[in-house]
Amino acid sequence: MDLNLLLILVAAAFVLAVAYAAVNYLLVRRLKEGSRRMQDIAAAIREGANAFLRYEYRSVAVIGCALALLLSLFIAWQTGVAFLLGAFLSGAAGFVGMKIATYANVRVAHTADETRSLCKTLSVAFRGGSVMGLCVAGFALFGILVVYACFGIAGGMLTLTAAGDIAAQVNPVTGQSYNFSVVLSGYALGCSVIAIFSRVGGGIYTKAADMGADLVGKTEAHIPEDDPRNPATIADNVGDNVGDVAGLGADLLESYVGAILATVILAIEIFVHTNAFTSPSLLQKMMLFPIVFAGIGLLGCIIGISYPLLNKKETKDPHLRLNLSTWIAAVVAVAGGCVLSILLFSEEQELAAAGMRAGPVSPWIASAVGVVAGIVIGILSEYYTSDKYRPTRSVAEAGRGGPALTVTGGMATGMISCILPVVCLGAAIFCCYLVGGMYGVGCGAMGMLSFVAATVSVDTYGPISDNAGGIAEMGGLAPEVRAITDTLDSVGNTTAAIGKGFAIGSAALATMSMMSSYLYAAADSALESAVLSLNIVSGDVLVGALLGAALPFLFSGLLIRAVSQSAQKMVGEVRRQFREIDGILEGTGRPDYKKCVTIASQGALRKMVVPALLSVLLPVVCGFVFGPGFVGGILIGATLTAIMLAIYAGNAGGAWDNAKKYIEKGGMEGCGKGSPVHDAAVVGDTVGDPLKDTVGPSLNILIKIMSTVSLVCVVAFGQFNLMSLTGLSALFG
Repeated sequence: MDLNLLLILVAAAFVLAVAYAAVNYLLVRRLKEGSRRMQDIAAAIREGANAFLRYEYRSVAVIGCALALLLSLFIAWQTGVAFLLGAFLSGAAGFVGMKIATYANVRVAHTADETRSLCKTLSVAFRGGSVMGLCVAGFALFGILVVYACFGIAGGMLTLTAAGDIAAQVNPVTGQSYNFSVVLSGYALGCSVIAIFSRVGGGIYTKAADMGADLVGKTEAHIPEDDPRNPATIADNVGDNVGDVAGLGADLLESYVGAILATVILAIEIFVHTNAFTSPSLLQKMMLFPIVFAGIGLLGCIIGISYPLLNKKETKDPHLRLNLSTWIAAVVAVAGGCVLSILLFSEEQELAAAGMRAGPVSPWIASAVGVVAGIVIGILSEYYTSDKYRPTRSVAEAGRGGPALTVTGGMATGMISCILPVVCLGAAIFCCYLVGGMYGVGCGAMGMLSFVAATVSVDTYGPISDNAGGIAEMGGLAPEVRAITDTLDSVGNTTAAIGKGFAIGSAALATMSMMSSYLYAAADSALESAVLSLNIVSGDVLVGALLGAALPFLFSGLLIRAVSQSAQKMVGEVRRQFREIDGILEGTGRPDYKKCVTIASQGALRKMVVPALLSVLLPVVCGFVFGPGFVGGILIGATLTAIMLAIYAGNAGGAWDNAKKYIEKGGMEGCGKGSPVHDAAVVGDTVGDPLKDTVGPSLNILIKIMSTVSLVCVVAFGQFNLMSLTGLSALFG
């Protein structure tokens, strides 16, 4: 079959997705914003979000340009250009998502007020979220196509030598040779760098504002959430957009790109560094499969996203409607992937040599396993975080004994919740490896995120609904309006737990694939087998693994401390305003919202740099000092502990959050808002805030960015490291 037609199919999917996003953007903007008071509140939220993102991107641009220059000089100029492209598209996805969210929130509130219809309000919120989802997947695929076409095809980096190998190029500064995988890694690294800054900066902002608003407003002043008398409410709503929308968009685009390119890169590294297979046509098809599969998944997402938007029937179960959107996209992706796998690989003769033990459908089976594993992990996350089930309700019941028991109950739930997802993840890795080798593991990661446009649409819908509830409260709308937005927000919390399951699972699988590519690239000579090993009892690898295992704890601690310090300043400011501004609690005095926005912004911008740079610089510095074996150990140790911490943080935080909501909606008789049990639940929720929305998502990026930057730089520090230059590397075998 004509492989160029497949690339055209992916390009068509990108065009359709972006066009559909543009239509939905315009349809949302055409809706009315409501009263002047609502418009003023929405404008303040929009202004704060724009200002923070502008300052954040300005800071990141300086760091990004410096990294691009270093990559161009010491790795490859193509890598530097690809890095800038990835960074720009990742930032663009976050910016577009933030813009539509700040326009959609007030329109969702007005639609709920005007129609009192759950279905119509859901449609507006989801339409706004779909803009982000479609742009995330569309921008990501566009960048991959540009890199593949400009550098791989037109640039000759996929040209084969007379010996049947991919032509290598030489860096004029270092004299090191490199191939196309380093350029692809540069694109992934650009996406990752923006994602880590966006997630860390946005996470610190949103959780500092959220904690400050809750700790003083709810537990001390006993006023409702999003009450206009609380000076931190605007900052809290701004945080939803910069953290849960812009940060989410950059994060999921990075995950999507990482999962696709980890598989493509691994195919190249197996072909270049082993004698497993020699067919150039098989290599080309192994490279194209994850890209085209993702394109089919994007087409499926367009169909799935259309279902809730076109379904005009009233519903009492918005959760089911949103789930159906995701499942439709997943079914189309899996079915189309099966056809693609058969068409691509049915005529190839070296499938078994390449590790595909199930014949032409091996990549598809591995991808389908990834989809199923992601769903199962998401269901397990929902079980541990939804107030429909025992774990979260037990956390709520623990509040009868005070805040300490609420906190310990949530910690226990989070820790216990790690085992089943890990078992599921292990089973998925085993199955993927069984049918497709390490390439199959990469396909599993790609399969998990092949319908990312649908999952991001659902995830973004949640913060939009949350913001709408805040605007309804501050705008003085009827309680029935807030009930509608709270229902949608509650559904968003549950669907977000499923999305986090996909993110954690895909991060683990993609990191394993990238780690395998790293080991191939670090090999001194061609290997006879496609099975790689890293000697854990070797001194440098063992010490690296110990350091890597400690790194996620250091990273998490820095983030939690940053949130805590910013939240402490926020608490002090809210208390000061309650104390010094006359009539603020009576509703006659006007709070100084701008001061709280400034505190959250400054805290996030100052505190985001060290954790983000740590993830980029540590493996590079260690590589140039101790060599590739030490870095391989770091990657293993960091991956293992980061997965556990991410699951724990997400599920413990989700359990505390939903335990509070369970009490607020009357789940425990006689323990409503303002009661000691509710106060204890609010404390638990604030403890969990930095875990579930800052630490957990950032850990997923941490392990991927470390493996990606290690792969990019191994061509340099594999030869130029202090251990080798001094001869000490011989002592470690």
